[in-house]
Amino acid sequence: MDYKDTYRTINRPSSEVLFKDKNSKFFGYAYPVTTEDDVKIHLEDLKKQHHAARHWCYAYQFGTQEKDLVFRANDDGEPNNSAGMPIYGQIQSFDVTNILIVVVRYFGGVKLGVGGLINAYRTTAQMALEASNIISKTINTDYVISFDYKNMNKVMRIIKEKQLNIIKQTLELSCEIVISVRLKDANSIFEIFDALYEINIKELND
Repeated sequence: MDYKDTYRTINRPSSEVLFKDKNSKFFGYAYPVTTEDDVKIHLEDLKKQHHAARHWCYAYQFGTQEKDLVFRANDDGEPNNSAGMPIYGQIQSFDVTNILIVVVRYFGGVKLGVGGLINAYRTTAQMALEASNIISKTINTDYVISFDYKNMNKVMRIIKEKQLNIIKQTLELSCEIVISVRLKDANSIFEIFDALYEINIKELND
């Protein structure tokens, strides 16, 4: 089965970048985000920091697989599709996700026209991404394995053999271990535990 089980994202906010055109200033920022609440927090911070600016245009994308991608592009008062979509185009071009890019504009008194705006927002977004630390991560499935204490060695042996990543464990009379497995290995690992007597494995729902 051919599917992607890695994705590209950033692990920390980018440094601030600045693009100028005809006295207008465009400040660009990239942030790692996974929820709309994250987006709101960064936008509120930037609005405080740049309270005299005219526009705070942005685009974001969450999700690690085609089927669950969520994205939004916002022109924030600029002409239709002259800001948000050029920013989003750079997210696609750099093939990154779980990311927010904001471009803050101070108007310099000279209109740039739609073409000039598209170029300015696209270039600032590109500069913010170039100033970011882009990393690759694996897409994982998390499983909960439940078992009685007497079966501990059996479970631990497989975890050690397969070098599985334990996220959380409760080891008492009845034990529970949460493991994170790379997507491409998820089915085979599930089957190994599922075949064991007195051991229960199920996918952890978010």
